[in-house]
Amino acid sequence: MHLILLGAPGSGKGTQASRIVSELGYLHVSTGDLLRNEIRKESELGKRVSAVINSGQLVDDSLVLELLKANCTLEDNVYIFDGFPRNIEQAKALDNKVLTGHQSKAIYFKLDLGLLTERLVNRRMCKDCGAIYNLVSKAPKKSGVCDNCNSSNLYQRPDDHEDTVKNRLQVFSDTINPVLEFYEGKGDLVVVDASQGADDVFGHIKGQIQG
Repeated sequence: MHLILLGAPGSGKGTQASRIVSELGYLHVSTGDLLRNEIRKESELGKRVSAVINSGQLVDDSLVLELLKANCTLEDNVYIFDGFPRNIEQAKALDNKVLTGHQSKAIYFKLDLGLLTERLVNRRMCKDCGAIYNLVSKAPKKSGVCDNCNSSNLYQRPDDHEDTVKNRLQVFSDTINPVLEFYEGKGDLVVVDASQGADDVFGHIKGQIQG
């Protein structure tokens, strides 16, 4: 079945998506990546996307849905949808215009917002190899130095500063409940306790997929 990953920034969606791809054979669909790839290919759709972005506008839902339909062969592959839907209108559109006739589950990574704030404020990333650390739960062995590539270019993303984090999480909180109610009403919602260790979270997701 296809998977729709739902959860606030820092809830662990990215970590689990990578593992689902590598261990269970899924393809990861990031709408941002699709937009960039389509522009790079200079396809007809890519030119339309580029024109919208260059005009300073946001890419609307109908264009994103068209992008998903053009790039996803649902009959031949299983996909993880990540970053879309973000609101109830997008959830309904994805269900009616892309996933219709196909089995899917929405996986919600549930985590206390206070814990999420702590996770994000303490997140650090390596500019050279992209490794991710947390100063509280997964600090680098040597302060300021990447374990993976020995680079000293660890940094905090601008959107991981506390005021920005709290604003992002409030926006998420305001929009997620109608989405969860939509998938729960269809019987397609799985809630995962994202405060558990990564192995436990993956085990829960794997059980839902295979069970």
